[in-house]
Amino acid sequence: MHNTVILPLETPEQLDAILKQYPAVLLLFGAPSCGVCQVLKPQIAAMLAEDFPQMQLVYIDCEAHLELAARYNVFSLPVVETIFYGKSFTRFSKVFSLGDLKEAIARPYELLNAE
Repeated sequence: MHNTVILPLETPEQLDAILKQYPAVLLLFGAPSCGVCQVLKPQIAAMLAEDFPQMQLVYIDCEAHLELAARYNVFSLPVVETIFYGKSFTRFSKVFSLGDLKEAIARPYELLNAE
């Protein structure tokens, strides 16, 4: 089984660097006080490791990074945003399934290897 490293965000500049470095990034906006966020984090990591190993997972603690959460218009949790080549592709907030997320990632992810 593959392991996906969950990058905890330290600074907004770090996020900018990650978005430039990796062609496929999944942003998980959460908080330590959000139980759903904490349950989703390892499940999303496992899904990416299994099905989308080239996609980088970044966890953004919205309690620690209020300005960054506001920049991404995150006002409720959890929020998941997929970014391909620096452009936002899909966004899910509050209520969604891992199946919905997997389906939304599959098509653009296939194009990564088509080049």
